Amino acid sequence: MKKFWKTGEPYVLVSGAALAIMLVMTLALAGVIMTNGLGYFWPRALVKLELKDGSFALGQVMQKEKNPISGIRRFQLKVGNRDIFGQDFRWVDEQDIVSRTMPADAVLLERREHGNYFGFLQGVTADGLALTAAAPYEKLQQGLKLVSAKLDDTDDIKKKMSNLNYTAESLRLKLLKLEYRGKEKNAAEIGEVTAVREKALAEFTALNEQFAKIQAGIGTVTAQFTDVTGAGKDIALVDIIALQRPNSMSFLAKCGAYFERLRELLLDDPRESNTEGGLFPAIFGTVMMVMLMSVFSLPFGVVAAIYLREYAREGLMTRMVRIAVNNLAGVPSIVYGVFGLGFFVYGIGGSIDSLFFPERLPTPTFGTGGILWSSLTLALLTVPVVIVATEESLASIPKGIREGSLALGATKFQTLTKNLLPMATPGIMTGLILSMARAAGEVAPLMIVGVVKLAPTLPFDMNFPFFHMDRKFMHLGFHIYDVGFQSPNVEAAKPMVYVTTMLLLAIVVVACSTAIYLRNRMRRKYTSSTF
Repeated sequence: MKKFWKTGEPYVLVSGAALAIMLVMTLALAGVIMTNGLGYFWPRALVKLELKDGSFALGQVMQKEKNPISGIRRFQLKVGNRDIFGQDFRWVDEQDIVSRTMPADAVLLERREHGNYFGFLQGVTADGLALTAAAPYEKLQQGLKLVSAKLDDTDDIKKKMSNLNYTAESLRLKLLKLEYRGKEKNAAEIGEVTAVREKALAEFTALNEQFAKIQAGIGTVTAQFTDVTGAGKDIALVDIIALQRPNSMSFLAKCGAYFERLRELLLDDPRESNTEGGLFPAIFGTVMMVMLMSVFSLPFGVVAAIYLREYAREGLMTRMVRIAVNNLAGVPSIVYGVFGLGFFVYGIGGSIDSLFFPERLPTPTFGTGGILWSSLTLALLTVPVVIVATEESLASIPKGIREGSLALGATKFQTLTKNLLPMATPGIMTGLILSMARAAGEVAPLMIVGVVKLAPTLPFDMNFPFFHMDRKFMHLGFHIYDVGFQSPNVEAAKPMVYVTTMLLLAIVVVACSTAIYLRNRMRRKYTSSTF
């Protein structure tokens, strides 16, 4: 037995078992997230229940369990119609159910407000629209297409309004600058700019009235529904985003509806306090923040590691710097957020406002949270990882390569750039991968230095200078926190938490996989047989 332990086989088995356990736990976590996330978009059947008390319930069965108090099997039913019933879900005991049917004419509406509506279509009032269909459901579908076409026609109006709004805001800021430099001195130019701005505002007002007129015209097109209790409700077609009859849909039709929901998730803006709609602003903000963080952290981390390993003399100061770098990797992220708020936002940002934008004060420009300060804060948080990985990679290069390069007449800088850095690139990429994975999931510092629940504009648009570093942004990690813990309707928001988590994991996996692929290519290209 002693010989068996001395061979080291038990330690190998323990290590393998630990690795297997970690893999199983990781796959189980990914499976739970994907099951609850991907399954959320599949059209579920609408079930009509007749209860013993003579009432009816219509909704989607979300889960089944035993009542923890009575032990009776019960169903969680998503009943929708939040504006009518005041709740999205209700529990129904199995023993209280008299009959269960799935009516083919049951309709599911995805609305812009108040969540989904479950009920039965009664008719369509389409004044001003020429509808040729006779059956109510086909008539409603045709009406939705015509209303959607009219809304698409307003996209040009909204685009012009957006451009005019940007122009008016730019002119307002220009007026502030001119007035700050002296009203009497710049009176003529102020008058010209004011006239141009008033003209832009007048055009904006005219377009806004035109847009409101179109909206009012299509707002009179309504459909009449009744819920499971028989109560009627008129819903404007302009408020309907999607229409389904899940009980009569074929498999291919359900697949089409499923992929349409995925498209909406990836490309549309959020609704209903971020619990409905898409996640495009949060996806864009997360990716852009990680890219900016990488741009800031990688050069500084590599330069610092090169100096510590190749140029700094070994001594007390160098050892203290290395200890400090290693300790920085263990500092809580919220501490970095507080530092970023004080140093970057109030310190550097406030100084920039005082020097370059004094006419806008006390309204801050860079002296408030934004994607630039968030990226710099996370770069500061992750740069110790890059330093350690780069320094270890440089230390692992054989000493003979340095000596051979210097012996052939190369300078120390040429040896570094032509030999050492290319060979250390795989290790540098490893540090970048670790920093990207950590930065993508950090939320606490971002809550202090720039992330918001809902950003009105993206940090990037087609207006000069295109990248607006002073703007606040949305982030998938903060979206998970906001929807999961700050939503007034947590149960209804739970599926969106899984969906957002799945997207955040997908972004991390794609980013890290790309970096790993590049690292492997560099390893094959630069690693010599000696190394």
